[in-house]
Amino acid sequence: MAKNNATKEEVQIPSGITITQTGTVLEAKGAKGTLAKDFPNPTLTITIGKGVVEIHCPHVVHKSEKALIGTYKAHLRNMIKGVTTGYQYTMKTVFSHFPIKTSVEGDQFVIQNFLGERFPRKAQILPGVKVDVKGDAVTVSGMDIEKVGQTAANIERATKVRNRDIRVFQDGVYTVTRG
Repeated sequence: MAKNNATKEEVQIPSGITITQTGTVLEAKGAKGTLAKDFPNPTLTITIGKGVVEIHCPHVVHKSEKALIGTYKAHLRNMIKGVTTGYQYTMKTVFSHFPIKTSVEGDQFVIQNFLGERFPRKAQILPGVKVDVKGDAVTVSGMDIEKVGQTAANIERATKVRNRDIRVFQDGVYTVTRG
């Protein structure tokens, strides 16, 4: 007897969210706005039913196809959460030697006087992400979890301590909470 290797996963669509499909691009609309993402795999089919998005692979040959179904399901859940509540990272500016001054200038996050350096360090803020600075608290928020997380990582990477003992110089801007 032949074994059926079909795999199917479903993502529930909450009320107030509309998901449309154009080719391989899925677009989610909600209270916060609109997010679009491309799901380009010829072996997987994505269908939108009544209140559910179905990801289906008719014949799973490799483990990677089954893993990709789970990845697509996670991306869809992240899109749905992004257009309903959004994502927010809270960061904190920490210094012990030189007072750090942080600000936002256009699409750049500027860190001045980091370890007494004369020239400011800058981190890229991705489009669709909002960065607020209030004292030593930095809030990074937006709808797309990937862009919010990458912006927070850019800020942390810009304040990396180089050519000094990191046990002594623990200055920087660090992520405190994610959500």
